[in-house]
Amino acid sequence: MKKSKLLMGLGAIAIVATVLVAADHIDAPGSMGTSADIADFYAFEPTTGSDNTVFAVDLQSNVLPDLAYGTFDENVLTEINIDVNDDLVEDLVIQAIARNGKMYFFGPVAPSTTGTSGSIMVNAPLGSVDISGATATVETTENGVSLFAGPRQDAFYFDFFQFNAVIGGMAPEGFKPAGDPNSTSDDDTTAVDTFDGANTMSIVIEIPNSLLGETSAVNVLGLPVYKTWVTTNVKQ
Repeated sequence: MKKSKLLMGLGAIAIVATVLVAADHIDAPGSMGTSADIADFYAFEPTTGSDNTVFAVDLQSNVLPDLAYGTFDENVLTEINIDVNDDLVEDLVIQAIARNGKMYFFGPVAPSTTGTSGSIMVNAPLGSVDISGATATVETTENGVSLFAGPRQDAFYFDFFQFNAVIGGMAPEGFKPAGDPNSTSDDDTTAVDTFDGANTMSIVIEIPNSLLGETSAVNVLGLPVYKTWVTTNVKQ
């Protein structure tokens, strides 16, 4: 009974064919500090030779642990775009949108619109998961798809202030990148991770490749991969 009610709820959300407009990363001022702001996007095999692919979307960077956990904007649709025939046009999409403390997922399915003209919610319920707080919650569907949404440690390692100093020609003499074998713990100029201790709002899905179809691209290591990218779309 619960399963039927869940699917009906997902379907009801999907049937509303809302047109949304794509946003961009920090260079789009209107999205900064919101869950429409894309921080990073990762796609990888969970283990070598796995038959699954993991897509991890990090949104709204710099959600500090000592502040209240961020929330996902219910007017933002996150869309993972997947190209399976190497023409750089999305053939499949996986969509995620928050409603009342849960993240609902749809797809993978062919979209009715492609490109940057906007996105329409697809009517292909995949599953849902409670949005996590301090404790992570993962939901696994009957077809082997694992879902997560909530705050996570920012995985992006970057010395933002030294980067700006280098670009501006003001890097201190003797500056050594972190991990340099010539660096010591006494080096005041050793690089630091500016984002250490900061969180992002993450949407993660691990999905069997059988639901995505064959890959058509090969990466620099000679491994078959999907060409994939992510957009956020704000309700107008």
